[in-house]
Amino acid sequence: QVQLVESGGGLVQPGESLRLSCAASGVIFSFYAMGWYRQAPGKQRELVAGISSGGKTNYADSVKGRFTISRDNAKDTVYLQMNSLKPEDTANYYCNAAYRNYNIWGQGTQVTVSS
Repeated sequence: QVQLVESGGGLVQPGESLRLSCAASGVIFSFYAMGWYRQAPGKQRELVAGISSGGKTNYADSVKGRFTISRDNAKDTVYLQMNSLKPEDTANYYCNAAYRNYNIWGQGTQVTVSS
């Protein structure tokens, strides 16, 4: 069964950090480009960070210098380290795996940044 399971979301204060994890199963993880997306209420889903099968990364301008995406192919897991969180980072964060015609989404994990 193909599945992506996110974890690590929660409620934090501005300036704090969180690390999201996304564990994959049922896929050859190393083949897939992985991405973290987010969607805030009333807004479109947007790409936050991506990492290719070869480890090349890209980031939304709004998170550059604060967020870091990484992958551990031995654990079939992708991570998103989020530092210096801001209230505007509040959203439901989704993990995505893409390879050729395959595009897989996780259920999402909520991140709320509020004082």
